Amino acid sequence: MSKTRFFALLLIAVMVAALLTNPTQDKLESAVQDKATSLLMSQLNYKDKEAMQLGMTLFGNRIVKEFVSNSVIIENYYLFSIIKIRWQGQTTPPIGGGAFTKVWLSPEIDRKADEIVRILKNL
Repeated sequence: MSKTRFFALLLIAVMVAALLTNPTQDKLESAVQDKATSLLMSQLNYKDKEAMQLGMTLFGNRIVKEFVSNSVIIENYYLFSIIKIRWQGQTTPPIGGGAFTKVWLSPEIDRKADEIVRILKNL
């Protein structure tokens, strides 16, 4: 078997594996929700953790879900997916991605969360 044919078969096998293991939109949204919840809890920085947990149960989860459904854009390219955020009419560069059943979120999401919280605190 020639090297070219072996490389082509290997490439096709990797593409089929990527196609079959691309994370679902629900998994990507769940990863973003988990990250947004942890960022929200760290940004609010309350001393009483029990009150914070009660507040998150009553209001925070709903806010995070609305944010994810309204502001998070997931572009599915079948072999991989890209996660972006739309905020104030602008779309950010990719803040994460998914492939081979894994979801990766870049540190850019932390910077964007700091910017969003700073804007919301000034309102």
